[in-house]
Amino acid sequence: MTIREEDTIAAIATTPGYSGIGIVRISGARALEIAGEIFRSVTGKPLKELPDRKLNYGYIYDPDSSEKIDEVLVTAMRGPCTYTREDVVEINCHGGSLPLKRTLEAIMDRGARLAEPGEFTKRAFLNGRIDLSQAEAVIDIINAKTDRGLKAAVSQLGGGLSERLDMIMDKLLSMMSRVEASIDFPEHDIEEITIDTLKQDASQVICLLDRLIATASSGKIIREGLKTAIIGKPNVGKSSLLNALLKENRAIVTDIPGTTRDIIEEFVSIRGIPLKIIDTAGIRESRDIVEKIGVERTRESLEKADLILLVFDAAQSLSDEDRIIIEMVKGKKLIVLINKTDLEAKLDVEKVKTIFGDKPVILMSLVEGKGLDILEDILYNMVFSGEVEASDPVMITNVRHENCLKRARRSLEEAMKAIEGGMPVDLISIDIKEAMEAIGEITGDSITDEIINRIFEDFCIGK
Repeated sequence: MTIREEDTIAAIATTPGYSGIGIVRISGARALEIAGEIFRSVTGKPLKELPDRKLNYGYIYDPDSSEKIDEVLVTAMRGPCTYTREDVVEINCHGGSLPLKRTLEAIMDRGARLAEPGEFTKRAFLNGRIDLSQAEAVIDIINAKTDRGLKAAVSQLGGGLSERLDMIMDKLLSMMSRVEASIDFPEHDIEEITIDTLKQDASQVICLLDRLIATASSGKIIREGLKTAIIGKPNVGKSSLLNALLKENRAIVTDIPGTTRDIIEEFVSIRGIPLKIIDTAGIRESRDIVEKIGVERTRESLEKADLILLVFDAAQSLSDEDRIIIEMVKGKKLIVLINKTDLEAKLDVEKVKTIFGDKPVILMSLVEGKGLDILEDILYNMVFSGEVEASDPVMITNVRHENCLKRARRSLEEAMKAIEGGMPVDLISIDIKEAMEAIGEITGDSITDEIINRIFEDFCIGK
């Protein structure tokens, strides 16, 4: 995506469809001029003379035909105190698709062009209103699936992560200044003091990086969701488990084996953890072509899943089908669920526990609602495992950020080795610079246009 900064851009900023209102957004040097050509206030005053940041009532007209398009409320916001730091106009139309489309067309006819995906936020970044990590938080807010995910994204947009990175960058700059001082003024006997201070500072920065990196695994799950496949032979209660987790009857539940023929996917939030639950067809040998396709898709889902919920029937002994499934899930992260404990027990629970070793095994009765609370406890502890303080909203939820932090850490480890090995300080400066560049890639201070374009491609048009 190439930004032509002299252009005035426009887009529909609300979701397509029917609603009370829909918003058309304009940004750029000619935003007020273009909006003023199609908007007529009921007061008769031109838009440029109306109060800034106030809703102004009037109508949108086609300036060529003088046809009235819609009754609207218009807000003019002059830069630089706007989202993009440019002049911005927002037109609140009625929410149908036609008035929004006609309004946008009238704007483009007067010289604006359609905004590219994420271009409003990209201009906010390029104009220095937010850094790149804050820009990325915008899309995380839009896509947030849980309160915890929303909280992390809002904190990042508000500068929570940027503040931590600024702290790290200040330390790195301090280290760099000491190195450069010892290089530029070798006649002043400061090398010994510099080396001792460098070791101390490098150790502190590594600790700061480690604290952030430790949140990445949990943060990624909060942002993207944990792909969780429910696996088991037919009629063990997989669909009942899905319905219990969703707290609604999403999947058909019967006593007939093979009822679930296809993959059912749903998002559910469990204590702030978004799970992408995949209810799969029961794994068994079948001559039914449709069921065989479902079983094959189950195998594919198993390969892609981050977590397996493996369900057994407490009222049945281990069968050949169970043993095939046990082989399939070897090496996978899983939780073993023994359902139907309300019925006469035939499954050797101790044998199951022996088979799965240290994997958690939960006795459940979905009919009686037993065991779900234990499952939620285990899921929560699996995701967070004591690594994230609940009171600390700053988390690494982006794989790109995690990779940059790890690169910075590796560079500082190399710097520490060079310091301890008595290497010249000018060689140490190379590692420090690489750490600074890695941190700068998160904030956007040192990043290529290609990466920036790739980031904003995921945005919707109008944001």
